[in-house]
Amino acid sequence: MATTNDLKNGTVLNIEGQLWTVIEFQHVKPGKGPAFVRTKLKNVMSGKTVDKTFNAGLKVDTATVDKRDMQYSYLDGDQYVFMDTSTWEQTNVSADVVGSAADYLLEGQDVVVAFHDGTVLFVELPASVVLEITFTEPGLQGDRSSGGTKPATLETGKEIQVPLFLEQGTKVKVDTRSGDYLGRA
Repeated sequence: MATTNDLKNGTVLNIEGQLWTVIEFQHVKPGKGPAFVRTKLKNVMSGKTVDKTFNAGLKVDTATVDKRDMQYSYLDGDQYVFMDTSTWEQTNVSADVVGSAADYLLEGQDVVVAFHDGTVLFVELPASVVLEITFTEPGLQGDRSSGGTKPATLETGKEIQVPLFLEQGTKVKVDTRSGDYLGRA
């Protein structure tokens, strides 16, 4: 148990039997009335985001989440196999749990896998990854006032928008949270 004054980004709360991660929080002390904590919570299982307000000092139930550094090994049917880098133990994670992280996963890539009571909650990617462009049309520079973009397919199969000058075989840095092109690698 903790109080709302102890909340931090990334803290996992157990609210009515469901696990919620704190995305944002703000302590508010209005001129009149008691202080309160305004939070934005994300459901660990469904990904749903909600805003919730707590009274300051209220006790909240925190869940113990074990985050382990793991390495993505291979895809076995619809199960992703991850290996713990410290114990060499392998863990199978269903495609539902991996979700959109699969768009940026390459064999041998290091990730963080979160567990709660032996169950895998989510797979956390680094903020950006380097991937190779496997297909893109040649870019034609025309008369435009700003730089244009074109679709490009990455080695994982994910399609993103890249500048016109990039060609097939170029390695690019991609933001894993938004899917945006960040630059050449």
